Amino acid sequence: MANSGVDKNRRRFLIATTSVVGAAGTAALAYPFLGSMSPSARALAAGAPVEVDVSKSEPGQMLRVVWRGKPVWVVNRTEEMLAALPSLDSKLKDPNSQVVTQQPEYAKNAYRSREAKYLVLVGICTHLGCSPTFRPEVAPADLGADWKGGWYCPCHGSRFDLAGRVFKNVPAGTNLEVPPYYFKSESTILVGEDGGAA
Repeated sequence: MANSGVDKNRRRFLIATTSVVGAAGTAALAYPFLGSMSPSARALAAGAPVEVDVSKSEPGQMLRVVWRGKPVWVVNRTEEMLAALPSLDSKLKDPNSQVVTQQPEYAKNAYRSREAKYLVLVGICTHLGCSPTFRPEVAPADLGADWKGGWYCPCHGSRFDLAGRVFKNVPAGTNLEVPPYYFKSESTILVGEDGGAA
C-alpha cells in the first residue's frame, strides 16, 4: 500500500490551514476593491441630510447650515412677520407659489413651510446664484416704507419676502427654493429628506 506512511491527521490540518489562509487572503484583497466601489465620505457628506437644532433660536432669528454645498436658512418667524405676509401678495410675482419646482407639495401654502413658524429655504438667489442678505427690519430707509422684512440680493437688487417669495420688477424670476425637510422632533429639523409624508 502506497498510502500506508501518510499521516491523515496532518494532511487534514494542512488542508484546513491552507483553506483558512486562502479565505483570509481573498477577504483581504476583496475588502479594498469593494470599498472603492462605494462613495467616499466626502461624497456622502455632500449629499447627506443635515440636522438643525431650532430649540435655541430666538423669534426673528435666522440659522444657517450647509446642505449639498448650498447655504440653507431656517428662520424662526414671529407672529408679526407671519401677519405681514398676506399684505404683500399684490407686490409679488408668484404669491401662490405656482412654480412647482420651487417647493415640495407640503410647502405650497401661504407660509411656504410645514409649520408657519419655521421657514426653511435654500439661500441662493434664483437670478444668478448670489446669496441674498437677511433684512428682517421693517421699512429701512434703503428698501422703502413698504418693506416688511425678507432678503435683499446685493448683486442685482432682487428682493424676497419672509416666505422667500420674489417681488415684481426685480431680476429674479422665481421664488427662493424650499428644500425637502421634516421635523424629526419639536426642536430638530432634518434638511434633505421629506420624511416620507406630507
